[in-house]
Amino acid sequence: MKTVTMVRLYIREGDKFEGHSLMREVFRLLHDQHQVAGLTVFRGIAGFGSHGESHADDLLRLNVHLPLVLEFYDAPDVVEVLLPRLRELVDPRHIVCWSAQCAAD
Repeated sequence: MKTVTMVRLYIREGDKFEGHSLMREVFRLLHDQHQVAGLTVFRGIAGFGSHGESHADDLLRLNVHLPLVLEFYDAPDVVEVLLPRLRELVDPRHIVCWSAQCAAD
């Protein structure tokens, strides 16, 4: 068993960073620049944040505020290098990390 650090980022579809899609910026950082071990993006159909504002899929109108969850894992030292940059992109209150065991050696 190998210890990894799991990271989960909570953002919304329409979130931007310097005029670009935040999801794509994070994806580029994790895939192109750091080649993390794995990344999955989950698109929620509903959710609400700390302000209690509800966001839900609505067939009658285009909703670009649906929740996205980006989850990845890698060696703890790799995640430690990434966290300062991720905190620049994503509100640190929306970043959750925990230790896990990977079945591979």
